[in-house]
Amino acid sequence: MKSLFIGSAVACILSTLTPTHSVSAHGFEGDRFFPPTVTTDDPFATDEFSVGISSFNNPASPGDGTPKTREIDVSSEFDKEIFPKFALGVSGTYINLDPRGAGAPAQDGFDNVSISAKYQLWENASHEWILSLGGEADLGDTGSKALGVDAFTTYTPTLYFGKGFGDLPEQLKYLKPFALTGTVGMSIPGQEANADGSFNSDALQLGFALEYSLPYLQQHVEDIGLPKPLSDLIPVVEFTSTTPVDRSGGTTTGTINPGFMWEQPDFQIGVEAEIPINSHTGPNIGAVVQVQIYIDDIFPKIFGHPLVGKDNN
Repeated sequence: MKSLFIGSAVACILSTLTPTHSVSAHGFEGDRFFPPTVTTDDPFATDEFSVGISSFNNPASPGDGTPKTREIDVSSEFDKEIFPKFALGVSGTYINLDPRGAGAPAQDGFDNVSISAKYQLWENASHEWILSLGGEADLGDTGSKALGVDAFTTYTPTLYFGKGFGDLPEQLKYLKPFALTGTVGMSIPGQEANADGSFNSDALQLGFALEYSLPYLQQHVEDIGLPKPLSDLIPVVEFTSTTPVDRSGGTTTGTINPGFMWEQPDFQIGVEAEIPINSHTGPNIGAVVQVQIYIDDIFPKIFGHPLVGKDNN
């Protein structure tokens, strides 16, 4: 976990030494603001900092005797635009595991550190479209061995997209606040087989977020007189799934996450339920709360522009 804090500190120091360039709008395509969603990653390569906490139950595993376990995760992520429309990120999660079985000890520790990269490949502002390429590497053996973290690195090349529906005809104007973002990735473990003979599967990872922006409705469709805080809310439903694609014999797992995001000029608070899609995912509904801090808006002289080069926005 030291790598997380060292990497963030180095990025912050470098950014303070970089001359200020023109600031690009955070998460905008035309009139559409795409908020950073809680469970799935957004398609923008921008300066971001987030902290979140989630709580849910893991199902029991009769095969290895693991009891049902209450898990609480505290996570953070820092992303920095390095070149125009290209950003690098680092993230980490502190995990608390509380087994429900009699006499089973609780476990605490850090998960493996993850690093990410993202490039905004194509944009169409008039149609509120964005397409990005990138991925993530979960660095093996950088977390707590007591949690049984992977000793190998897992690579997940990913396609990111966002589409707003502000270009719909006026007859469908109340559908214009809808937007869809998503990710399609393939996780590839750096080690095929474990010492116990089990296999580490490649897995298809999907994430989608369908949102309805009340700020967009008020500002770009029709002012229907919503009072605050309703006028600052973006209701959202997210869906995530992981499906093994080879011989490990694993089963698809995932969640459906209904909730909302409350938008403010300098930060966002997101709250969602985590509903398992099947018994292999978990036995109960969980919850996640995330605070997204718009560091590019709070510190525009330091963040909101690439370290090298100049945005064309």
